[in-house]
Amino acid sequence: QVQLVESGGGLVQAGGSLRLSCRVTGIVVSIATMDWYRQAPGKEREWVTSISSGERTSYADSVSGRFTISRDNAKSTVYLQMNSLKPEDTAVYYCHSQPRITNYWGQGTQVTVSS
Repeated sequence: QVQLVESGGGLVQAGGSLRLSCRVTGIVVSIATMDWYRQAPGKEREWVTSISSGERTSYADSVSGRFTISRDNAKSTVYLQMNSLKPEDTAVYYCHSQPRITNYWGQGTQVTVSS
């Protein structure tokens, strides 16, 4: 049974920081590509960042230099450190993985950045 459970969202002022966590069961995170996506009100879900099995990371231009993805294989958890947050970062953030054919999503965690 695959489960992705996000936590760590909340309300923060512009310029602040948050760290999201994604606890994963049923997928070996050390050999899977793990992603974060986000969906703002009235907008489509968009890709934010990925970390590959080889620890390669990639970021959307909108978050590059401010967000950092990492993982703790022993805890089977993926993190998203978000710094210098902006109001336009307000969205529901989702953890995602597609180890083979099936897409797996978490339930999402709300991040709200006030100006």
